[in-house]
Amino acid sequence: MTNTIGNKIIVITGASSGLGAEAARYLAELGATVVLGARRTERIKALAEGIEAKGGKALAVETDVTDRASVQNLVDTAVKTYGRIDVLLNNAGVMPLSPLEKLRVDEWDLMIDVNIKGVLYGIAAALPHMKARKSGHIINVSSVAGHRVLENSAVYSATKFAVRALSEGLRAEVKPYNLRTTVISPGAVQSELLDGIHDEATAEQLRSFVPGIAISADSFARCVAFAINQPEEVDINEILFRPTKQPV
Repeated sequence: MTNTIGNKIIVITGASSGLGAEAARYLAELGATVVLGARRTERIKALAEGIEAKGGKALAVETDVTDRASVQNLVDTAVKTYGRIDVLLNNAGVMPLSPLEKLRVDEWDLMIDVNIKGVLYGIAAALPHMKARKSGHIINVSSVAGHRVLENSAVYSATKFAVRALSEGLRAEVKPYNLRTTVISPGAVQSELLDGIHDEATAEQLRSFVPGIAISADSFARCVAFAINQPEEVDINEILFRPTKQPV
């Protein structure tokens, strides 16, 4: 297949580590210009410098996806710098799992703000630019937990089910503008998500088996590249993948 990624301007949220960082590296290696958004500025600056040191093109923009103006600035900076945005990868996410009875309401709010509202803010920022050009691709990241509710994941699963619903609604609405949409649902992939679980019993349970089956983040990067690299008339709407060893 011809590489169509090489001329793309790709904006990535949650790019400071894990899936987002690996996607940025991989897409840059394929020739894309990547615009990196995350709160941890030093990390995305270092990532951008590493990409450029290897001959790639990258720009780091401090971004908090819970702040609509911050996400708008990320997208607008990409358009101002490069003239357009071809792909938005709404990757930022958090996963502080816990039983509902623990009433960790602040963590529920955080998941809603990052996992749902962050995706919506990305769509709100990118969609007008893409509509005007009648060209673009929005990729949202859900999870296997967005297909089934796992133990202690009620709120997290709810946010990831919401991402799938938003993605399907978006898919149907943007057809008149020639836009493409994809939702990617990873299973156990190596990332920092487990570090964000502060309920000790839940964290211990997951750490007892997830590291033993988790696959590397480049598996996610390849799925992102596969969706982007299709001919313009091909719209890959959903990708669900797991480690071969993952039973649920």
